[in-house]
Amino acid sequence: MKVDTKIINNVASSSLAISHNIHPIVFPYFARWQKSYGKVFVYWLGKEPFLYIAEPEFLKKMSSRVHGNKWGKPNVFKHDRKPMFGSGLVMVEGDDWVRHRHVINPAFSPPTLKAMASLILEPATKMLERWTTLINSGKLEMDVEKEISSMTGEIIARATFGLRNEKGSEVFEKLKAMQFTLFNSNRYVGVPFSHWICPKKNLEAKKLGKEIDQLLWSIIKDWDGSHHRYLVGYLMEGEKLSAREIVDECNTFFFEIRQVIGDGEDIAFTTLSRLTKMGWVMNEVLRLYSSAPNAQRQAREDIKVDDLLIPNGTNMWIDIVSMHHDPTIWGDEANEFRPERFKDDHLYGGCKHKMGFLPFGFGGRMCIGKNFAIMEYKVVLILMITRFSFSLSPTYRHSPSIFISLRPRYGLPLIVQPL
Repeated sequence: MKVDTKIINNVASSSLAISHNIHPIVFPYFARWQKSYGKVFVYWLGKEPFLYIAEPEFLKKMSSRVHGNKWGKPNVFKHDRKPMFGSGLVMVEGDDWVRHRHVINPAFSPPTLKAMASLILEPATKMLERWTTLINSGKLEMDVEKEISSMTGEIIARATFGLRNEKGSEVFEKLKAMQFTLFNSNRYVGVPFSHWICPKKNLEAKKLGKEIDQLLWSIIKDWDGSHHRYLVGYLMEGEKLSAREIVDECNTFFFEIRQVIGDGEDIAFTTLSRLTKMGWVMNEVLRLYSSAPNAQRQAREDIKVDDLLIPNGTNMWIDIVSMHHDPTIWGDEANEFRPERFKDDHLYGGCKHKMGFLPFGFGGRMCIGKNFAIMEYKVVLILMITRFSFSLSPTYRHSPSIFISLRPRYGLPLIVQPL
């Protein structure tokens, strides 16, 4: 797996070609194994077996009778990602998952999201004003991915704590550093004693985790209850979650929203819902470049799929990138950017199977921050395209890579010019 990835990365980094057929780039070993073993097979990470799934019908049958609280997360990933997620919603299971979900759901209700829309405007406008200053000084090329990630950190800090808090932005930057530390190194997931193979990286991740915890503790400690409508208010209401669980949920929210991504004062929440074509574009981008490129599950009971028995405790890897690029369900134009495919079918884009398009996961454990991410995307993109035009920089290198989420390995340098 590592050899395949290294070869592909070397080729991609030196190539000037741009192709949306990214499955052989981000998961070269799965693309190769599919040719020999089909879309459902077992592979091993160290001593851990995984059931690989890239077949929508199989996934539908497997998940149709399993409720959200009956799914687990592979233990090997729980340990691997503990510094980042702790015991937040992404990792908890069973009754704890139900309890966490019940506490957090009100923070993403339509009335709450409507109130949060105004939180997006100021950071976005500030970013665009900085671009104008840079352009006036003669700098037209900008790493838009880096710029938007930084702005998103400020937005999430406001949505989480309801205030302009520099500590919140600092949390976001440290989470980005942790993501890079954990997932840009030679990890050996599933190999016994693997934490001793890359001790420096593991220690660095734990150190960042402790620093993030301390920042969140200090923010929560200073919270005076005046920002009830924001995430921290819902988390602290009624003492339903422990202090440790509150910190982990704040971490989780910061990361989940980061995965997805005229005059600002004139943008109303009701206007956003009418931006139909923008919705087509967003869905097509999430199809071709899935921010969550895979989903992992662990069976918490025996599951029967036709004649196959999936035993309790089985690890599963669902390859979302593969299904989003599969010509058998998307047609011959599966690897082409065609937003209009969502014109007549805005939910599934004409996909032949409803489980073939999973931009925010599936079932009861679908991403809870989905609607917030969609709202942020629409607000920010409107502000951008009404003030600037964009074109690829000659320095752009097309190399989508996995860092838990799908990211451009070399950033997204664009030439930005005022309209």
